Amino acid sequence: MRLRRFAAVTSVALFAGASVAQDRFSAAAIDAYVQPYVQSANFAGDILVEKNGKVIFEKAYGFADREHRVPDTTATRFHIASMSMQFTAAAILRLVDSGSLSLDDHVGDFIAGIDGADKITVRDLLTERSGLPDINALPDYDDLLQHHQTPATLVARIEGRPLLFEPGSKFLHEEHSAYNLLALIIEKKTGLPFAAAVKQLVFRPMGLTASGVDDDSLTHPARMARGYEPVGTYGLKPAPAIHWSAKSGNASVYTAAGDEARWITALFQGHRLSALSRYAILDTSLSVGFGWFKGMNKRFGQTAYSMNGRAPGFTSFVLYLPQSQMTVVALSNIYSSATTTIGYDIAALSLGFPYKTFHFQEPASDSTDLNACAGVFRFGSDFYQPDAEVSLTADGSGLTMRWPSGDISALIPLSKDHFVDRAYWEEVIIQRDSSGHPKALLYGQFQGTAASRQ
Repeated sequence: MRLRRFAAVTSVALFAGASVAQDRFSAAAIDAYVQPYVQSANFAGDILVEKNGKVIFEKAYGFADREHRVPDTTATRFHIASMSMQFTAAAILRLVDSGSLSLDDHVGDFIAGIDGADKITVRDLLTERSGLPDINALPDYDDLLQHHQTPATLVARIEGRPLLFEPGSKFLHEEHSAYNLLALIIEKKTGLPFAAAVKQLVFRPMGLTASGVDDDSLTHPARMARGYEPVGTYGLKPAPAIHWSAKSGNASVYTAAGDEARWITALFQGHRLSALSRYAILDTSLSVGFGWFKGMNKRFGQTAYSMNGRAPGFTSFVLYLPQSQMTVVALSNIYSSATTTIGYDIAALSLGFPYKTFHFQEPASDSTDLNACAGVFRFGSDFYQPDAEVSLTADGSGLTMRWPSGDISALIPLSKDHFVDRAYWEEVIIQRDSSGHPKALLYGQFQGTAASRQ
């Protein structure tokens, strides 16, 4: 299931347990914090923390290939999903700096057949305010992932489809199609395939030797993690194989944590981009753009730049706090969005801010408690799936949530009536009436009401 939403700029401490504040950095404390996520099979990968230009913590966890018992290491490379947009944006800005193109150029200057091409600018694409229909929302998108694609074939999927809104007027959701289009513009301006162009424009000049664009040509990739997805409450299985070329521009980059940290240094403190291009990325007047969430973070009391990604078998997160000169990178080859919570909490731990540890219930709740949670709950029009009815069902293996799409999320028990959705890492709380029956379901910031019992 693809919940069509953009990730939150700030994180919420979801889990039971006393708040902890660290007066000083402690590698042991970070490791202890991460362990429950690893033990519950919700994180495997690499975590890196850099402060004042020095790596103060890096450790790899779990397996890059579980079947062959190949461990994740600090050299392991991970697909980073939507974090890829940062590199597509950087390639475009390198072309702008060279005079090959302008942020105010229109899509119609390069590509025909796109509705509104005479209105949509390169800047609109980069800031995800283009109004283009989203390729990820097309009914045949899952089939598209099973075949090799190019930026041209991806853009062709939205040709002739009407705009969702006037270009430049607003941000609605993550615009995968906009970044497919940027990849095609890069190809047209450089005369190179997208993967080769990004290598030439970004990876090579910035010294990112462990990074690349997956265009399906990697037959035996070295040190590449294999992706896994949750099964039930604590299990894992190999994620379905996809053609990463079907995510060109928006989610096809792979990298290692060390390379991601070097990229952050090059972007925020280096000179590989012009001052104007760097300003365009760092400008916080728009909270989304150039592959970043940008703005004041209340938790840390300072401007923060962050991004996360989620694609079959992988999740990723990066946070940069310029005032604290801190970078946190969390790359995982498990399809669980815990990386965002992990990244924010590790930043808090390292800076002496409060955070909460993850305490999962083991053994899981008994069948009587789980059966007492079952029911159908109706959410409003502002929910991720508008006006959705979701059902909680208890079986021998635990509690699950069924969405209208038919997709099922396993719920990890934290305490009685308190869970976390394992796939999307949202807090789930059951509220009861005076008779003890479920009356409401809190899912993150949303509340669903129980359907009438027959």
